[in-house]
Amino acid sequence: MIGEDIGAAGGVFKTTEGLIDRFGPSRIRDTPISEQAIVGAVMGAAMTGLRPIGELMFSDFFAVAWDMVANQIAKTRYMTNGQVSLPLVLRTANGGGLGFGAQHSQSVENWAMMIPGLKVVAPSTPRDVIGLLAAAVRDPDPVIFFEHKSLYPTKGDVPEGEIVDRLGSAKVVRAGKDATILALALMVPRALEAADKLKSEHGIDCEVVDVRSLVPLDTQTILGSVARTHRLFTVEENPRLCGWGAEIVSIVADEAFYDLDGPPVRITTPHIPLPAADILEDIALPTVERIVERVRRSMNS
Repeated sequence: MIGEDIGAAGGVFKTTEGLIDRFGPSRIRDTPISEQAIVGAVMGAAMTGLRPIGELMFSDFFAVAWDMVANQIAKTRYMTNGQVSLPLVLRTANGGGLGFGAQHSQSVENWAMMIPGLKVVAPSTPRDVIGLLAAAVRDPDPVIFFEHKSLYPTKGDVPEGEIVDRLGSAKVVRAGKDATILALALMVPRALEAADKLKSEHGIDCEVVDVRSLVPLDTQTILGSVARTHRLFTVEENPRLCGWGAEIVSIVADEAFYDLDGPPVRITTPHIPLPAADILEDIALPTVERIVERVRRSMNS
């Protein structure tokens, strides 16, 4: 594993604390502040048979190394006809909610989602971080692993023993009969809280689906939920234009149009750079209150 300050410092978000003591400096390697160096070294290591994990401190700075990610890593297995595979993982802190400003708060999962050859994962719980990261490390293809920085303080039960999940599997985290709410990462706990309020205050029983993996995408679970509830809402932190929810809405419209009792509704961040001021950032990001109001209004219209 390589990245900035992941060794003795334990990572800027303390996600790699203790690893250098356990595995040593030959396996846990600090790098200069150079995303291109990190991504290039990880790609080279994967080409020689290792299964490296690279950490980019903030997902915003994928832009610095985007040519290597989008044009080299994503395409090498295809362009070599499978002779060279890249079983690598790029971990990164993603998303807003901490007032870090426009250059350190972006949700960029839709950047990665649109590139053929990349797998894209965004967990919402401690258990899923472990299970999905284990699956990502074992995968033969490059995986972009988005960890929401506002979820790092989250605590949750994690079973003993080895946990290896499956990429491309969504999870129904709350059953319901009136509407389906799809959410990702930080938006999952917000969607769950909104669903509880909708049930207790308005009598609307929402099913909440944690998408978890954007590529591959678990369309079976998503379409199955829509077939049960007949209404669809997506809650997306990324800017509205070309967000992941737009792709899912198009799939549902194409494959499950006659299951719908009303138009799908996307609840998103506006198409703006995120403000640094807390009060402005809170207005921009989807909140529990905004989810409740939008679902209530749509269901009663």
